[in-house]
Amino acid sequence: MPETLSSTSVGLVTPQVARFDTPLRLACGRELPAFELVYETYGTLNETASNAVLICHALSGHHHAAGYHHVDDRKPGWWDAHIGPGKSIDTRRFFVITVNNLGGCHGSTGPSSENPATGRIWGPDFPLMTVTDWVNSQAMLADRLGIQRFAAVVGGSLGGMQVLQWAMSLPERVANATVIAATPRLSAQNIAFNEVARQAIRSDPEFFDGWYSEHQTLPRQGLRLARMVGHITYLSEHSMGARFGRDLRTDSLNYGYDVEFEVESYLRYQGDTFSTRFDANTYLLMTKALDYFDPAGEHEDDLPRALSTATCRFLVVSFTTDWRFAPARSRELVDALLRAGKHVSYANIDSPHGHDAFLLPNERYEAVLGGFMTRVANDVEQATGGNS
Repeated sequence: MPETLSSTSVGLVTPQVARFDTPLRLACGRELPAFELVYETYGTLNETASNAVLICHALSGHHHAAGYHHVDDRKPGWWDAHIGPGKSIDTRRFFVITVNNLGGCHGSTGPSSENPATGRIWGPDFPLMTVTDWVNSQAMLADRLGIQRFAAVVGGSLGGMQVLQWAMSLPERVANATVIAATPRLSAQNIAFNEVARQAIRSDPEFFDGWYSEHQTLPRQGLRLARMVGHITYLSEHSMGARFGRDLRTDSLNYGYDVEFEVESYLRYQGDTFSTRFDANTYLLMTKALDYFDPAGEHEDDLPRALSTATCRFLVVSFTTDWRFAPARSRELVDALLRAGKHVSYANIDSPHGHDAFLLPNERYEAVLGGFMTRVANDVEQATGGNS
């Protein structure tokens, strides 16, 4: 049993599967005739179904956000630091839902699933997803669970984009929105990083135009390089310097191209690990969804106009050393929300950890997120007569 399985853990959890036979029309013009979503829940839904919180995951995330699947698991879910009894998203007060997005590789319908029209796996034929498509599929799951309005929708990075889309597309179904380490659209530099990662995968000789599973192989080298490039952008120069500096793995230089510096070893380890657990077609699909997200672009580059439909309260959080989605991008969002007349709180958290800071414990971060979510829980309980 993990030592962290304590009074502040949601404990052992079991993923669930929801199947939908209603076709889902996609932004790309195609249609999924049927699909499955894998999800987890933590806490208890109240009698009025008003205490539900949706957690939206980032690019390499999935449905397992808190707790453990097995007693011998070494690590909990990816956001366990913030979800659980007494934590920022308190499962004694909220019913928390986390979903593996469509196109993912952790159980929901995606490129590794069978295409019912052909009997083959979808592979590269799986339709490109957009943030709007994910929100629409999540809304169908909410309907299935009897949830008409979320007390809050919360997400970091790509998850924060989904939060924004919820607030714009389905404003009547969102009471509060928490957008963490995100941006209302990618910069050219960010799109460039994504393209380098995609080309690393697509140029791998084991990629086979996306049909690698039929060749019983994997584009491991491409995925490895893509992850190494991406991981550099998730960390700050300070955090990399503090952790690795220019430390060598041995006492002297080798004068060769094998691993010599500790940071090289770390990046290769991250790449190797990622290449065995993530699907290449999913990586391509999700980076494209990042690139495509641009609500202002649909309204003549007028972001306040794009946000005008939102009716919820917003919390926007950024981190001082995040250069992938810099604080300036969050302030751009905050300014647009204010110009649109929305209720918004903003905090720029001092952290040395770069973009990855949104995943990690941080006293001020927890105070800001926890304070906002406490107010959300209080509102729910007041509306239900004190019974959440």
